[in-house]
Amino acid sequence: MNSEDFLLLQLKSPSTREKAFRELITLYKERLYWHIRKMVISHDDADDVLQNTFIKVFKNIDKFKGDSKLFSWMYRIATNEAITHLNKNAKHVQMSNEEIQSNTVNNLTSDVYFEGNDIQLKLQKAIATLPQKQQLVFNMKYFEDLKYKDMADILETSEGALKASYHIAVKKIEAYLTGN
Repeated sequence: MNSEDFLLLQLKSPSTREKAFRELITLYKERLYWHIRKMVISHDDADDVLQNTFIKVFKNIDKFKGDSKLFSWMYRIATNEAITHLNKNAKHVQMSNEEIQSNTVNNLTSDVYFEGNDIQLKLQKAIATLPQKQQLVFNMKYFEDLKYKDMADILETSEGALKASYHIAVKKIEAYLTGN
């Protein structure tokens, strides 16, 4: 039995659930935070979405069937929560997700949690020009170095579609960065 399977057993047992959940948070909070942060950009928003993600994981752990890795299931929840958050913000201010993303990136320089230099800021601006799915695929592959197989589990799509999205995203970012 691997450590993920053992943790899952503990999560599903009422007597060990809370301790196992604290361990789960310790194991995954940083990776999930940065995955979410790359989507929502803002630190405060990322914290809120991360909290919502863990609440959903806790409430739904008994429904997890084990068809995928626990990690993939949690990433799917985090991704969906981040997309829901972005859509809700866009609807609230009556702007498109792309416009919100662009505004948020433009405000990064005043974000005390952003430690990037000019090159990183330009890359974030280039990423913000991509459609949401391409942003997601690019961030998961480029920054998180996830395997296409894991990404396919998380996003519930084919590896081929992900490879195509990543390739297109890279071409668009290159064009943005070189001014072509």
